[in-house]
Amino acid sequence: MSEEPEPDAGSRLSAEEAVRAMLVTLPRLVSRAKRAPVPEQLRSLRLAPRHLSLLSCLIFDGPTSVKDLAARLEVAPTTVSLMVSDLQREGVVERRSDPDDRRRSIVSLTEDPGTREAIDAWLASGARAWRKVFDDLSPQERATFVHAIQRYEEAVAEAP
Repeated sequence: MSEEPEPDAGSRLSAEEAVRAMLVTLPRLVSRAKRAPVPEQLRSLRLAPRHLSLLSCLIFDGPTSVKDLAARLEVAPTTVSLMVSDLQREGVVERRSDPDDRRRSIVSLTEDPGTREAIDAWLASGARAWRKVFDDLSPQERATFVHAIQRYEEAVAEAP
């Protein structure tokens, strides 16, 4: 099996070469991401990738309203509310009324140190890998990459 040479930072890819590279790489990436071990303390919770995204938002942004989480995750507020209810039942997140607007719910990670450490451990390997990649890129290259991945996601969602 031959390995394709990795393009250096100054090389250029045709659109066809880039498509080929992504069609080969993305399935492997998804497969590896799915195999990331869930920490022992969280295994019984039956967490899915959608939960990982929600927990990532809470780690990076801190306590957030259900409405804002829905906007960040690009899903309906009812979907986030259901996910939050699942995670709240398991003691992973806490939901409380916003003191400034009682109709609004604020979601935060649990204060339980063991659960927080387990969540951090679950997210850490992916975060380390992304940092390793992004540290070598300029801010413009990072923005281009993130924008391209977001556009790809949109295009896949639009496909019949």
